[in-house]
Amino acid sequence: MGRAFEFRKERKMKRWSAMAKAFTRIGREIALAVKQSGPDPANNPRLRTAMQNAKGVQMPKDKIDAAIKRAVSREEKEYEEIVYEGYGPHGIAILIETATDNPVRTVANLRAIFNKNGGSLGTQGSVAYMFDRKGVFTIETNEKTNIEDLEMDLIEAGADDIEIFEDEMIAYCGFLEFAGMTKVLEDKGINVKSAELQRFPNITKEVTAEEEAALTKILDKFDEDDDVQNVFTTMA
Repeated sequence: MGRAFEFRKERKMKRWSAMAKAFTRIGREIALAVKQSGPDPANNPRLRTAMQNAKGVQMPKDKIDAAIKRAVSREEKEYEEIVYEGYGPHGIAILIETATDNPVRTVANLRAIFNKNGGSLGTQGSVAYMFDRKGVFTIETNEKTNIEDLEMDLIEAGADDIEIFEDEMIAYCGFLEFAGMTKVLEDKGINVKSAELQRFPNITKEVTAEEEAALTKILDKFDEDDDVQNVFTTMA
């Protein structure tokens, strides 16, 4: 899981490097959370997570508050979560999570990207079975952190895999355990830098450097689309 996660993490950092774009996408997640369970973070775990992730990308508090207010008012657009599936060059499966106020526009844009870059948009379920959905928690650490105690806390919270890096720990849990683990970490006062649901391929395919370049090109095009929230592939 380590290499696959690091690849996704590298792409994510590149994708979120444009601060304004990061704020826009976090704003959509906040809007979806508010629409789902209301504007009170105390009663809305998804909103709490979105606000936490907003802080992780240095989104100012006033912008977070403004995003919540827009979601409550009629100023905010109605976003819909839609997952699109297809194949990129060299038979690599691609799964795309979107948040859109115009599905007709979104599917047209994604189909065009597939077609222009050696891929094809698939039907629902055509590649989803190749991915397992997991919770991913990033916890910041420093020289004062007791790594062993923190690791034990994460295991007790429900983590089924943990990776330790120089200045952070990555904890993974099953999809069904995500909400419960989020609450346990909150109750324990563990400072989580980000918490997300990601899709990990259960089938991967090795590619050459040349093939990877072609795949990177199409993935970058997807990342540039404002409606796209996350992109996952079966590339090893």
